[in-house]
Amino acid sequence: MKSEIKVPAVGESISEATIGEWTKKSGEFVKRDEIILLLETDKASVEVVAPSDGVLTTTAKAGDVVKIGATVAMIDTEGVATAGLAQPLKNTDAAKSSAAPAAPAAASSAASMSGSKSPNAEVLSPAVRRVVDEHGLNAASIAGTGKDGRLTKADAEQAARGGGGSGGLGASVNGAVSAGAGGASVATAVAKAPEYAAKVAKGGERRVPMTTIRKRIAERLVQAQHTAAILTTFNEVDMTAVMQIRERYKDKFKEKYGTGLGFMGFFVKASIEALKEIPLANARIDGTDMVYHDFFNIGMAVGTEKGLIVPVIKNADQMSIAEIELGIKHFATKARDGKISVDDLSGGTFTISNGGVYGSLMSTPILNAPQSGILGLHKIEDRPVVVVKGGKKEIEVRPMMYLALSYDHRVLDGKEAVTFLVRVKENIEDPSRILLEI
Repeated sequence: MKSEIKVPAVGESISEATIGEWTKKSGEFVKRDEIILLLETDKASVEVVAPSDGVLTTTAKAGDVVKIGATVAMIDTEGVATAGLAQPLKNTDAAKSSAAPAAPAAASSAASMSGSKSPNAEVLSPAVRRVVDEHGLNAASIAGTGKDGRLTKADAEQAARGGGGSGGLGASVNGAVSAGAGGASVATAVAKAPEYAAKVAKGGERRVPMTTIRKRIAERLVQAQHTAAILTTFNEVDMTAVMQIRERYKDKFKEKYGTGLGFMGFFVKASIEALKEIPLANARIDGTDMVYHDFFNIGMAVGTEKGLIVPVIKNADQMSIAEIELGIKHFATKARDGKISVDDLSGGTFTISNGGVYGSLMSTPILNAPQSGILGLHKIEDRPVVVVKGGKKEIEVRPMMYLALSYDHRVLDGKEAVTFLVRVKENIEDPSRILLEI
């Protein structure tokens, strides 16, 4: 019996997806509910599992753009595997007799790999193969961190960056030497060395198709620039009070809630209080109408290996700082594992972007359309500032951060935008205002 594997519906506005990676090969036996395919949409990655045990036959390859509902593979529940590990044999005399001759071959295979660093002799996944081919890597010399020592895309990318395994001319030669019986011979590596040397000397370029997510990011950013009148206003905030609270309670906070006490929870709550005062910053334009949101769904811009995503903390005004921090941790884990869903990225009314984690001192963030405002946070730096104590002005070194609010000038005027940013500043410099909601 054969069953079709179709591209699942992943969101109302999504009509197509890209085959990101087949985690199982065509001709390989798969088990029910085993992940066989990673799909990339313009918003997130989606895992597709096998509906039944059987032999997989793929009809689309990695990189193909496919429509929702399209058939991309078949599973034959009565088929015989022609790739990878064969399906389990039934406990019969025939099965026992057929298993016996395989022992010498298995022993021979094990012996041939005895000199390898990791069991990478199996066929690489399409995603890993692309990285290996693009960078001229020696897969046998890269230590795999996947299941059973398999090579993952992250392993290959790290090797390409020079973080381990093979990469570049010297690493390719050395990798061949250390690979032993499982890798290429020294003579082969040396013969290829002039090719790598010429490649390095000439520089050159590589043409790689954009991922679906990257294309969508590009489209949305250009759309925001073309459809909104974006302006940015700046201010700076003294982080002393928040840092003192964090230092005083971080251990008890982590002990009680199981997560660290960061700064984002404070900024989310501070922004919500500012949005309540300046509702235009939480609104959007729809045709000739202004749509006001009486709820506060705060998007948190997160950089991932596949690009920028903005998971949304829904109804954040009804959450405590601890619940917000737990929500951020939850999304960070899902983003790292590539399990962010379309629903996680939908419904935002205002966005916060923290470029400070990468060391940015100041920036002008771009709107996350159709939202009308985005708050940019930046690196905390000790700077001399003038403070007033007892009616006297003094110069002290304080931990300061630049804030940036990019806004749609069609929705907000300068007065509202500046007032919003001042309220965020006041709430952070005096966190008791957040507690009292004033």
